[in-house]
Amino acid sequence: MAIGRNTQSAIFRDGAIGRLPLVPTAWAELEGRAHQAMSRRAWAYVAGSAGNESTTAANRAALDRWRIVPRVLRDVEHRDLSVELFGHRYPSPILAAPVGVLGLVRPHGDLDIARAAAALGVPYILSTQASVPMERVVAAMGHAPHWYQLYWSSSDDLVESLVSRAEASGAQAIVVTLDTHLLGWRPRDLDLGYLPFAHGEGIAQYTSDPVFARLVDERMSAAPDSPRPRITPQTIRTLVDITRNHPGAFRSNLRSRRPRASVDTFLDVFSRSSLTWENLAFLRGRTSLPILLKGVQHPDDATRAVAEGVDGIIVSNHAGRQIDDALGSLDALPGIVERVDGAIPVLFDSGVRSGADVFVAMALGATAVCVGRAYTYGLAIAGQRGAAEVLRNLIAEFDITLGLSGNARADSIPRDAVARV
Repeated sequence: MAIGRNTQSAIFRDGAIGRLPLVPTAWAELEGRAHQAMSRRAWAYVAGSAGNESTTAANRAALDRWRIVPRVLRDVEHRDLSVELFGHRYPSPILAAPVGVLGLVRPHGDLDIARAAAALGVPYILSTQASVPMERVVAAMGHAPHWYQLYWSSSDDLVESLVSRAEASGAQAIVVTLDTHLLGWRPRDLDLGYLPFAHGEGIAQYTSDPVFARLVDERMSAAPDSPRPRITPQTIRTLVDITRNHPGAFRSNLRSRRPRASVDTFLDVFSRSSLTWENLAFLRGRTSLPILLKGVQHPDDATRAVAEGVDGIIVSNHAGRQIDDALGSLDALPGIVERVDGAIPVLFDSGVRSGADVFVAMALGATAVCVGRAYTYGLAIAGQRGAAEVLRNLIAEFDITLGLSGNARADSIPRDAVARV
Protein backbone atom coordinates (compact mmCIF):
# COMPACT_ATOMS: atom_id res chain seq x y z
CA MET A 1 0.00 0.00 0.00
CA ALA A 2 1.39 3.43 -0.89
CA ILE A 3 -1.38 5.78 0.15
CA GLY A 4 0.98 8.38 1.57
CA ARG A 5 3.32 8.48 -1.38
CA ASN A 6 0.47 8.47 -3.88
CA THR A 7 -1.32 11.29 -2.07
CA GLN A 8 1.84 13.39 -1.92
CA SER A 9 2.54 12.77 -5.59
CA ALA A 10 -0.99 13.75 -6.56
CA ILE A 11 -0.74 17.01 -4.61
CA PHE A 12 2.60 17.89 -6.17
CA ARG A 13 1.44 16.98 -9.68
CA ASP A 14 -1.62 19.19 -9.24
CA GLY A 15 0.60 21.97 -7.92
CA ALA A 16 2.72 21.79 -11.06
CA ILE A 17 -0.31 22.85 -13.10
CA GLY A 18 -1.44 25.48 -10.62
CA ARG A 19 -4.05 23.47 -8.73
CA LEU A 20 -3.63 23.72 -4.94
CA PRO A 21 -5.30 21.53 -2.28
CA LEU A 22 -8.88 22.42 -1.39
CA VAL A 23 -8.05 22.38 2.30
CA PRO A 24 -4.78 23.19 4.07
CA THR A 25 -2.68 20.24 5.20
CA ALA A 26 -1.35 22.04 8.32
CA TRP A 27 -3.62 22.24 11.37
CA ALA A 28 -3.33 25.96 12.12
CA GLU A 29 -4.26 26.91 8.57
CA LEU A 30 -7.04 24.33 8.44
CA GLU A 31 -8.54 25.69 11.64
CA GLY A 32 -8.17 29.29 10.51
CA ARG A 33 -9.86 28.69 7.16
CA ALA A 34 -12.69 26.80 8.86
CA HIS A 35 -13.21 29.70 11.27
CA GLN A 36 -13.59 32.06 8.33
CA ALA A 37 -16.07 29.72 6.66
CA MET A 38 -18.39 29.26 9.66
CA SER A 39 -20.99 31.48 11.28
CA ARG A 40 -20.33 32.72 14.82
CA ARG A 41 -22.78 30.19 16.22
CA ALA A 42 -21.37 27.30 14.24
CA TRP A 43 -17.78 28.15 15.17
CA ALA A 44 -18.66 28.49 18.86
CA TYR A 45 -20.41 25.13 18.86
CA VAL A 46 -17.80 23.18 16.89
CA ALA A 47 -14.57 24.75 18.16
CA GLY A 48 -15.68 25.54 21.70
CA SER A 49 -14.99 23.44 24.76
CA ALA A 50 -15.84 23.43 28.45
CA GLY A 51 -14.89 26.22 30.83
CA ASN A 52 -11.53 27.82 30.13
CA GLU A 53 -10.88 25.09 27.57
CA SER A 54 -8.00 23.71 29.60
CA THR A 55 -8.99 20.12 28.80
CA THR A 56 -8.62 20.82 25.10
CA ALA A 57 -5.14 22.16 25.86
CA ALA A 58 -4.45 19.10 28.04
CA ASN A 59 -5.39 16.81 25.15
CA ARG A 60 -2.83 18.53 22.98
CA ALA A 61 -0.19 18.59 25.73
CA ALA A 62 -0.68 14.86 26.38
CA LEU A 63 0.01 14.06 22.73
CA ASP A 64 2.97 16.44 22.63
CA ARG A 65 4.63 14.64 25.57
CA TRP A 66 5.37 11.68 23.31
CA ARG A 67 7.94 11.50 20.55
CA ILE A 68 8.33 8.94 17.79
CA VAL A 69 11.56 6.91 17.85
CA PRO A 70 12.35 5.72 14.30
CA ARG A 71 14.10 2.47 13.50
CA VAL A 72 16.21 2.18 10.33
CA LEU A 73 17.22 -0.40 7.73
CA ARG A 74 13.90 -2.18 7.80
CA ASP A 75 11.92 -3.25 4.76
CA VAL A 76 8.80 -1.07 4.85
CA GLU A 77 8.18 -0.92 1.11
CA HIS A 78 4.84 -2.70 1.48
CA ARG A 79 2.81 -1.36 4.39
CA ASP A 80 -0.51 -2.61 5.72
CA LEU A 81 -2.64 0.10 7.34
CA SER A 82 -5.63 -2.13 7.95
CA VAL A 83 -7.05 -3.07 11.34
CA GLU A 84 -9.66 -5.60 12.42
CA LEU A 85 -12.54 -4.69 14.69
CA PHE A 86 -15.43 -7.00 15.61
CA GLY A 87 -14.91 -9.28 12.65
CA HIS A 88 -14.55 -6.50 10.08
CA ARG A 89 -11.33 -5.49 8.37
CA TYR A 90 -11.06 -1.73 7.81
CA PRO A 91 -8.50 -0.18 5.43
CA SER A 92 -6.96 2.12 8.05
CA PRO A 93 -7.16 2.67 11.81
CA ILE A 94 -8.98 6.00 11.37
CA LEU A 95 -12.71 6.27 12.07
CA ALA A 96 -14.89 9.34 11.51
CA ALA A 97 -16.10 10.22 15.01
CA PRO A 98 -19.70 11.26 15.66
CA VAL A 99 -20.13 15.03 15.43
CA GLY A 100 -23.54 16.48 16.17
CA VAL A 101 -25.41 19.29 14.45
CA LEU A 102 -23.38 19.21 11.24
CA GLY A 103 -26.24 21.13 9.65
CA LEU A 104 -24.75 24.19 11.34
CA VAL A 105 -21.57 23.68 9.33
CA ARG A 106 -23.13 22.75 5.98
CA PRO A 107 -26.82 22.38 5.05
CA HIS A 108 -26.32 18.69 4.24
CA GLY A 109 -23.23 18.13 6.37
CA ASP A 110 -24.22 14.66 7.60
CA LEU A 111 -24.63 13.45 4.03
CA ASP A 112 -21.39 15.10 2.94
CA ILE A 113 -19.22 13.42 5.58
CA ALA A 114 -21.03 10.11 5.08
CA ARG A 115 -20.20 10.14 1.37
CA ALA A 116 -16.65 11.32 2.03
CA ALA A 117 -16.02 8.53 4.55
CA ALA A 118 -17.67 5.94 2.32
CA ALA A 119 -15.42 6.86 -0.62
CA LEU A 120 -12.36 6.14 1.53
CA GLY A 121 -13.72 3.07 3.34
CA VAL A 122 -13.52 4.96 6.63
CA PRO A 123 -16.19 3.77 9.09
CA TYR A 124 -18.49 6.67 9.97
CA ILE A 125 -20.02 6.75 13.45
CA LEU A 126 -23.45 8.32 12.93
CA SER A 127 -24.41 10.82 15.62
CA THR A 128 -27.67 10.72 17.56
CA GLN A 129 -27.63 14.51 17.29
CA ALA A 130 -27.64 14.51 13.50
CA SER A 131 -29.37 17.00 11.24
CA VAL A 132 -30.41 14.20 8.85
CA PRO A 133 -32.14 10.92 9.83
CA MET A 134 -29.89 7.88 9.91
CA GLU A 135 -31.77 6.09 7.12
CA ARG A 136 -31.05 8.89 4.65
CA VAL A 137 -27.40 9.03 5.69
CA VAL A 138 -26.94 5.28 5.30
CA ALA A 139 -28.63 5.34 1.90
CA ALA A 140 -26.06 7.94 0.81
CA MET A 141 -23.22 5.64 1.92
CA GLY A 142 -24.23 2.60 -0.09
CA HIS A 143 -22.63 -0.48 1.46
CA ALA A 144 -19.83 1.41 3.23
CA PRO A 145 -19.25 0.59 6.92
CA HIS A 146 -20.91 2.66 9.63
CA TRP A 147 -21.51 2.52 13.37
CA TYR A 148 -24.15 4.29 15.45
CA GLN A 149 -23.53 6.54 18.44
CA LEU A 150 -26.23 6.41 21.12
CA TYR A 151 -27.05 9.11 23.64
CA TRP A 152 -29.06 7.21 26.26
CA SER A 153 -32.43 8.95 26.57
CA SER A 154 -34.56 9.11 29.70
CA SER A 155 -37.05 7.05 27.67
CA ASP A 156 -35.98 3.41 27.37
CA ASP A 157 -38.59 2.95 24.64
CA LEU A 158 -36.84 5.63 22.61
CA VAL A 159 -33.45 4.03 23.25
CA GLU A 160 -34.78 0.71 22.02
CA SER A 161 -36.27 2.32 18.92
CA LEU A 162 -33.08 4.18 17.98
CA VAL A 163 -30.96 1.05 18.42
CA SER A 164 -33.44 -1.02 16.43
CA ARG A 165 -33.30 1.50 13.58
CA ALA A 166 -29.50 1.51 13.68
CA GLU A 167 -29.34 -2.26 13.52
CA ALA A 168 -31.87 -2.34 10.67
CA SER A 169 -29.75 0.22 8.80
CA GLY A 170 -26.75 -2.10 8.83
CA ALA A 171 -24.70 -0.50 11.61
CA GLN A 172 -21.74 -2.65 12.63
CA ALA A 173 -21.52 -1.46 16.24
CA ILE A 174 -23.27 0.69 18.85
CA VAL A 175 -21.20 3.38 20.60
CA VAL A 176 -22.74 4.54 23.87
CA THR A 177 -21.52 8.03 24.73
CA LEU A 178 -21.42 8.25 28.54
CA ASP A 179 -19.97 11.67 29.26
CA THR A 180 -22.83 13.89 28.09
CA HIS A 181 -25.70 13.04 30.43
CA LEU A 182 -25.37 16.70 31.44
CA LEU A 183 -24.35 19.35 28.93
CA GLY A 184 -20.91 20.74 29.72
CA TRP A 185 -20.42 24.39 30.70
CA ARG A 186 -19.44 25.87 27.33
CA PRO A 187 -18.84 29.63 27.54
CA ARG A 188 -18.70 30.23 23.79
CA ASP A 189 -22.25 28.92 23.40
CA LEU A 190 -23.43 30.48 26.66
CA ASP A 191 -22.20 33.94 25.69
CA LEU A 192 -24.20 33.70 22.47
CA GLY A 193 -27.21 32.32 24.36
CA TYR A 194 -27.39 29.64 21.69
CA LEU A 195 -28.16 25.94 21.96
CA PRO A 196 -28.85 24.47 18.51
CA PHE A 197 -31.33 21.91 19.83
CA ALA A 198 -33.54 24.68 21.20
CA HIS A 199 -33.82 25.88 17.59
CA GLY A 200 -34.79 22.42 16.32
CA GLU A 201 -31.34 21.80 14.85
CA GLY A 202 -29.59 18.44 15.34
CA ILE A 203 -32.68 16.46 16.41
CA ALA A 204 -33.50 14.69 13.14
CA GLN A 205 -32.96 11.22 14.64
CA TYR A 206 -35.74 12.08 17.08
CA THR A 207 -38.25 13.76 14.82
CA SER A 208 -37.96 10.81 12.43
CA ASP A 209 -38.56 8.26 15.20
CA PRO A 210 -41.99 6.65 15.83
CA VAL A 211 -41.50 6.41 19.60
CA PHE A 212 -40.47 10.05 19.79
CA ALA A 213 -43.55 10.97 17.72
CA ARG A 214 -45.68 9.18 20.30
CA LEU A 215 -44.00 11.11 23.12
CA VAL A 216 -44.72 14.38 21.30
CA ASP A 217 -48.36 13.33 20.84
CA GLU A 218 -48.63 12.60 24.55
CA ARG A 219 -47.15 15.97 25.41
CA MET A 220 -49.54 17.83 23.12
CA SER A 221 -52.54 15.91 24.48
CA ALA A 222 -51.54 16.58 28.07
CA ALA A 223 -51.28 20.33 27.44
CA PRO A 224 -53.56 21.19 24.50
CA ASP A 225 -53.47 24.90 25.32
CA SER A 226 -49.85 25.35 26.34
CA PRO A 227 -48.92 29.03 26.66
CA ARG A 228 -47.09 30.63 23.79
CA PRO A 229 -43.81 32.43 24.50
CA ARG A 230 -43.77 36.21 24.74
CA ILE A 231 -43.35 37.64 21.26
CA THR A 232 -40.02 39.39 20.69
CA PRO A 233 -37.82 39.66 17.59
CA GLN A 234 -35.63 36.84 18.93
CA THR A 235 -38.66 34.69 19.73
CA ILE A 236 -39.83 35.08 16.15
CA ARG A 237 -36.39 34.15 14.80
CA THR A 238 -36.27 31.07 17.03
CA LEU A 239 -39.76 29.97 16.01
CA VAL A 240 -38.81 30.37 12.36
CA ASP A 241 -35.70 28.23 12.96
CA ILE A 242 -37.74 25.54 14.68
CA THR A 243 -40.34 25.59 11.91
CA ARG A 244 -37.72 25.40 9.17
CA ASN A 245 -35.78 22.57 10.84
CA HIS A 246 -38.84 20.41 11.53
CA PRO A 247 -39.78 17.76 8.93
CA GLY A 248 -42.53 18.80 6.56
CA ALA A 249 -43.57 21.90 4.70
CA PHE A 250 -42.69 25.24 6.25
CA ARG A 251 -46.22 26.68 5.86
CA SER A 252 -47.97 23.76 7.52
CA ASN A 253 -45.34 23.65 10.28
CA LEU A 254 -45.91 27.34 10.90
CA ARG A 255 -49.56 26.66 11.72
CA SER A 256 -48.78 23.64 13.90
CA ARG A 257 -47.82 23.29 17.55
CA ARG A 258 -45.85 20.17 16.75
CA PRO A 259 -42.45 21.68 15.88
CA ARG A 260 -42.23 23.53 19.21
CA ALA A 261 -43.61 20.53 21.11
CA SER A 262 -40.93 18.37 19.47
CA VAL A 263 -38.16 20.67 20.69
CA ASP A 264 -39.62 20.75 24.21
CA THR A 265 -39.96 16.96 24.23
CA PHE A 266 -36.38 16.53 23.07
CA LEU A 267 -35.07 18.82 25.81
CA ASP A 268 -36.98 16.71 28.35
CA VAL A 269 -35.87 13.26 27.18
CA PHE A 270 -32.39 13.82 25.70
CA SER A 271 -30.24 12.75 28.64
CA ARG A 272 -30.29 10.43 31.62
CA SER A 273 -28.04 11.15 34.59
CA SER A 274 -29.36 8.13 36.50
CA LEU A 275 -27.70 5.67 34.11
CA THR A 276 -25.62 2.97 35.85
CA TRP A 277 -23.74 -0.19 34.94
CA GLU A 278 -26.89 -2.19 35.60
CA ASN A 279 -28.62 -0.48 32.65
CA LEU A 280 -26.21 -2.05 30.17
CA ALA A 281 -28.12 -5.33 30.41
CA PHE A 282 -31.14 -3.56 28.92
CA LEU A 283 -29.12 -2.58 25.85
CA ARG A 284 -27.48 -6.00 25.53
CA GLY A 285 -30.92 -7.56 25.53
CA ARG A 286 -32.02 -5.44 22.59
CA THR A 287 -29.15 -5.72 20.14
CA SER A 288 -26.74 -8.35 18.92
CA LEU A 289 -24.29 -5.68 17.73
CA PRO A 290 -20.98 -5.03 19.50
CA ILE A 291 -21.37 -2.39 22.23
CA LEU A 292 -18.61 0.15 22.92
CA LEU A 293 -18.51 2.61 25.80
CA LYS A 294 -17.24 6.05 24.83
CA GLY A 295 -15.93 8.40 27.50
CA VAL A 296 -13.94 5.97 29.65
CA GLN A 297 -11.03 7.67 31.45
CA HIS A 298 -10.40 5.60 34.59
CA PRO A 299 -8.80 2.12 34.62
CA ASP A 300 -11.35 0.87 37.16
CA ASP A 301 -14.16 1.73 34.75
CA ALA A 302 -12.31 -0.18 32.05
CA THR A 303 -12.09 -3.20 34.36
CA ARG A 304 -15.82 -2.98 35.06
CA ALA A 305 -16.59 -2.67 31.35
CA VAL A 306 -14.77 -5.93 30.63
CA ALA A 307 -16.56 -7.62 33.53
CA GLU A 308 -19.93 -6.43 32.20
CA GLY A 309 -19.25 -8.00 28.82
CA VAL A 310 -18.81 -4.77 26.88
CA ASP A 311 -17.20 -5.33 23.49
CA GLY A 312 -14.97 -2.25 23.31
CA ILE A 313 -13.91 1.03 24.94
CA ILE A 314 -13.26 4.45 23.49
CA VAL A 315 -10.91 6.47 25.67
CA SER A 316 -12.28 9.99 25.27
CA ASN A 317 -13.05 13.19 27.14
CA HIS A 318 -15.38 14.43 24.40
CA ALA A 319 -12.53 16.49 22.95
CA GLY A 320 -12.58 18.70 26.04
CA ARG A 321 -16.21 19.74 25.56
CA GLN A 322 -17.64 18.39 28.80
CA ILE A 323 -15.34 18.96 31.81
CA ASP A 324 -12.77 21.71 32.25
CA ASP A 325 -9.46 20.86 33.99
CA ALA A 326 -9.83 17.18 33.05
CA LEU A 327 -7.09 14.70 32.28
CA GLY A 328 -5.73 14.76 28.75
CA SER A 329 -7.22 11.78 26.96
CA LEU A 330 -3.88 10.32 25.87
CA ASP A 331 -2.68 10.45 29.49
CA ALA A 332 -5.52 8.04 30.31
CA LEU A 333 -4.87 5.65 27.43
CA PRO A 334 -1.82 3.61 28.60
CA GLY A 335 -3.31 2.78 32.01
CA ILE A 336 -6.57 1.64 30.45
CA VAL A 337 -4.78 -0.44 27.81
CA GLU A 338 -2.73 -2.09 30.55
CA ARG A 339 -5.80 -2.81 32.66
CA VAL A 340 -7.80 -4.25 29.76
CA ASP A 341 -4.80 -6.39 28.76
CA GLY A 342 -6.12 -7.28 25.32
CA ALA A 343 -9.52 -8.55 26.49
CA ILE A 344 -11.36 -6.04 24.28
CA PRO A 345 -10.32 -3.38 21.76
CA VAL A 346 -9.45 0.05 23.16
CA LEU A 347 -10.00 2.95 20.76
CA PHE A 348 -8.78 6.51 21.22
CA ASP A 349 -10.44 9.90 20.71
CA SER A 350 -9.79 13.56 21.61
CA GLY A 351 -7.16 15.98 20.36
CA VAL A 352 -6.05 14.15 17.20
CA ARG A 353 -4.83 16.56 14.54
CA SER A 354 -2.43 14.55 12.40
CA GLY A 355 -1.33 11.16 11.17
CA ALA A 356 1.56 11.35 13.61
CA ASP A 357 -0.96 11.69 16.48
CA VAL A 358 -2.68 8.55 15.20
CA PHE A 359 0.66 6.75 15.23
CA VAL A 360 1.39 7.77 18.82
CA ALA A 361 -1.99 6.58 20.03
CA MET A 362 -1.57 3.26 18.22
CA ALA A 363 1.90 2.78 19.71
CA LEU A 364 0.38 3.29 23.17
CA GLY A 365 -2.11 0.52 22.58
CA ALA A 366 -5.08 1.96 20.72
CA THR A 367 -6.65 -0.42 18.21
CA ALA A 368 -8.07 2.48 16.18
CA VAL A 369 -8.44 6.24 16.42
CA CYS A 370 -11.51 8.45 16.03
CA VAL A 371 -11.25 11.89 14.42
CA GLY A 372 -13.97 14.55 14.52
CA ARG A 373 -13.06 18.24 14.49
CA ALA A 374 -10.52 17.76 11.71
CA TYR A 375 -13.00 16.50 9.11
CA THR A 376 -15.59 19.02 10.35
CA TYR A 377 -13.18 21.82 9.49
CA GLY A 378 -12.69 20.35 6.01
CA LEU A 379 -16.46 20.13 5.69
CA ALA A 380 -16.82 23.81 6.55
CA ILE A 381 -14.25 24.85 3.96
CA ALA A 382 -15.23 22.69 0.99
CA GLY A 383 -18.13 20.39 1.83
CA GLN A 384 -17.88 16.71 0.94
CA ARG A 385 -14.65 17.15 -1.00
CA GLY A 386 -13.09 19.08 1.88
CA ALA A 387 -14.02 16.43 4.44
CA ALA A 388 -12.71 13.69 2.16
CA GLU A 389 -9.45 15.54 1.62
CA VAL A 390 -8.88 15.92 5.37
CA LEU A 391 -9.50 12.22 5.99
CA ARG A 392 -7.32 11.28 3.02
CA ASN A 393 -4.51 13.50 4.31
CA LEU A 394 -4.69 11.98 7.80
CA ILE A 395 -4.45 8.48 6.37
CA ALA A 396 -1.62 9.51 4.05
CA GLU A 397 0.40 11.12 6.83
CA PHE A 398 -0.13 8.11 9.04
CA ASP A 399 1.10 5.85 6.25
CA ILE A 400 4.23 7.94 5.74
CA THR A 401 4.88 8.15 9.47
CA LEU A 402 4.47 4.38 9.76
CA GLY A 403 7.05 3.77 7.06
CA LEU A 404 9.52 6.42 8.19
CA SER A 405 9.41 5.05 11.73
CA GLY A 406 10.49 1.65 10.42
CA ASN A 407 7.15 -0.10 10.80
CA ALA A 408 5.09 -1.86 8.16
CA ARG A 409 1.86 -2.81 9.95
CA ALA A 410 -0.60 -0.51 11.68
CA ASP A 411 -1.88 -3.26 13.94
CA SER A 412 1.52 -4.13 15.42
CA ILE A 413 3.28 -0.84 16.20
CA PRO A 414 5.55 -1.61 19.19
CA ARG A 415 5.41 0.36 22.42
CA ASP A 416 9.06 1.40 22.06
CA ALA A 417 8.21 3.20 18.81
CA VAL A 418 7.43 6.21 21.05
CA ALA A 419 9.18 7.75 24.03
CA ARG A 420 7.79 10.08 26.68
CA VAL A 421 9.62 13.39 27.03
